[in-house]
Amino acid sequence: MKLLSKGKATLAQTVICAMLLLIVVTPAPASTDWLQWGGPGRNFKTDSKGMASSWPQSGPRRLWSRPLGEGHSTILVEGSKLYTMYNRGAQDVVISMDAATGKTLWEYAYETSSAGMNYEYGKGPHATPLIVGDLIFTAGSTGKFLCLNKNTGKVLWSHELWDQLKGTKDDRGYSPSPIAYKDTVIMTVGGSGQALVAFNQKDGRIVWKKHDFMTSPSSHLLINVDGQDQLVAYLGKQIIGVDPANGELLWSHTHETEWGLNISTPVWGEDNLLFFSSAYNGGSRVLKLTRAGAKTTATQVWFHRRLRVHHGTIIRIGDLVYGSSGDFGPTFLSAVDVKTGNIVWQERNFPKANLVHADGKLIILDEDGNLTLAAVTAEGLKVLSKAAVLQNISWTAPTLAGTKLYVRDRRNIMAFDLGG
Repeated sequence: MKLLSKGKATLAQTVICAMLLLIVVTPAPASTDWLQWGGPGRNFKTDSKGMASSWPQSGPRRLWSRPLGEGHSTILVEGSKLYTMYNRGAQDVVISMDAATGKTLWEYAYETSSAGMNYEYGKGPHATPLIVGDLIFTAGSTGKFLCLNKNTGKVLWSHELWDQLKGTKDDRGYSPSPIAYKDTVIMTVGGSGQALVAFNQKDGRIVWKKHDFMTSPSSHLLINVDGQDQLVAYLGKQIIGVDPANGELLWSHTHETEWGLNISTPVWGEDNLLFFSSAYNGGSRVLKLTRAGAKTTATQVWFHRRLRVHHGTIIRIGDLVYGSSGDFGPTFLSAVDVKTGNIVWQERNFPKANLVHADGKLIILDEDGNLTLAAVTAEGLKVLSKAAVLQNISWTAPTLAGTKLYVRDRRNIMAFDLGG
């Protein structure tokens, strides 16, 4: 073989090194999986691109539709599979479906009693499952907490949060969605010394349990405060921060509502501002979290009752927070300045709604089953397209994976392509 001269060898090596460097530093495509309540960041925002700027009058292209039982669990997406929960008479059901067709891949059903329950506002399950590796964690209407193999539906371990662990019963159905931290999964339970409980993901043993706070339907949030991981729990009479490794209390701040119904999920910003809101005379509040040494301080920035998010999703974009304000009367899609509390604008043409943000647009699904595509600015909301897609009460937040949107009401589940 003919040898290269020193100069040519240097050039060839440079080209090869440049190609290798390109391979190493080129970022991988953003994942389109939606593995937990709120999606990748637990904030109902995704990096999805390629969204259409408008739809036909009939709405976006529907890929498939199928019946599904009652329940409000949102839909998880991993690769070519979907996962959620629904109710079938006297059973709660965990289901895996083919994302392309909606066909059932497997189901796991178990008996659940409605004795002592008040399903005035619809049967559960209300909580959204959680996927970690090959495991899927689910919480049913009556507090049955399961760990299953996500590929087969086989139950690996389980706990009865109310009966076995003596947790606090919610007669409208268990609602908080599981959250993972390292090798644990953390749940609201209730009862003496166990408002929060962390379970080992592999075998279900209790790693820690702490606190006597009143429980609530809200799902927890993981944040990082000046370098420290913290779990935010929005409970019945206060919002707290704990060390997710051991449950130790780091800070707390009072936020009371009627009947302890703090339901929506708080929103965290990189500026260390924590926004949270509730209906039932609760209102909205922002805390500034700062950390010095081992101590975290929660300082109230503002509070008022002019914005009251019931159980809908809340989106923060820049300095504005968007949410559907109101409980059982009129609701207003509202924008509030997170730093000042000023209501920037309110849109009165939407029933109670859930929001998802992607590709510079808001996807809005209201409780009447209308799906809306909109652009939002400090000046107001610009509706790009709107169509009626669901026929029954629609309280489940949409799921967006790439350009595929999955929605459900209390009877049906549908898939749409929102791509341009």
